[in-house]
Amino acid sequence: MCYGFDGDKALDEAAERSGLNRRRLLQGLAGTAAAGALAFGVPGTAAAASPATNGKGKPHQGRRRLDPDSISIQLYSLRDDLAKDYDSSLRYVAGAGYRKVEQAGYYGRTARELRKFHDRLRIRTSSSHDGLSTTRTALYTKLDNANTLGQRYVVVPYLVNDDPEQWKRWAYQMNSEAAAAQREGLRYGYHNHAHEFLPLANGQRPWDILNAELDPVLVHFEVDLYWIATGAIQSGDGVDDPEGFITQHLDDAALKVRQYHVKDRNPDTGVMCDLGTGNLDFARIFAHHQVDEYIVENDRPNVTPRQTAEVGYDYLRALRF
Repeated sequence: MCYGFDGDKALDEAAERSGLNRRRLLQGLAGTAAAGALAFGVPGTAAAASPATNGKGKPHQGRRRLDPDSISIQLYSLRDDLAKDYDSSLRYVAGAGYRKVEQAGYYGRTARELRKFHDRLRIRTSSSHDGLSTTRTALYTKLDNANTLGQRYVVVPYLVNDDPEQWKRWAYQMNSEAAAAQREGLRYGYHNHAHEFLPLANGQRPWDILNAELDPVLVHFEVDLYWIATGAIQSGDGVDDPEGFITQHLDDAALKVRQYHVKDRNPDTGVMCDLGTGNLDFARIFAHHQVDEYIVENDRPNVTPRQTAEVGYDYLRALRF
């Protein structure tokens, strides 16, 4: 899930509509990944990979590395800790090395109050997940809050519907909101899950509709690497090579891809996991296509949310591609 939205449920419904068997495809992935998968010490729990290797146990190639300023974390990963003690949780995030966060809710504070606290920690809200606005007043409140927090991006986290025409209507609204965001000095994005890569009743995929209908001057993609890999497996188009499916879709996208959600994938179960404990080859993806912001996320932390944050930052800083 991303900020309370159930990507697994949307995927199951899309798979049922498409006549696909999600469990069978996930099991198929486990078979193709077995030769390169990590060893598992506890059933269903991946052993952490060395940051010097990718999740398939192969050494990273290349000399490039991520700048600390390009690494962020989606705060939804720490939602339970934040709800209990926002201040200490953000201090931990800053102490782990993060200079940027992607906001997911305000936890009872105003944007101004959050900005004041974040400034003390020398941490910046660079992006946020915000749903489509129901009124123009709500839209401008969203954009004003984003500017108060010092954001560069506002991102729509989730949309799901079986009707192709509804996706077109949403694209029209996103274009309108993105034009307003541009006037306020902000970039406007859409974040994918897996169901966008499965066909609707008329055979079209939401991903294709968005590419056709969204204005590439105004809207960009925030590509969630776990969910697009899951879409590759579920659709049957990328069972043997999810990374190839990902890079091909990055090449073919009509919109610019400016942000990644970086979360790993357990090859045995298909569920998300902490960076370095799954089998997604991030070095291959990053070498093929670089973005402005690499956002650590795991909706279901392997051990604790804080460990997810720390492991994720260390992994991305050590990555070579």
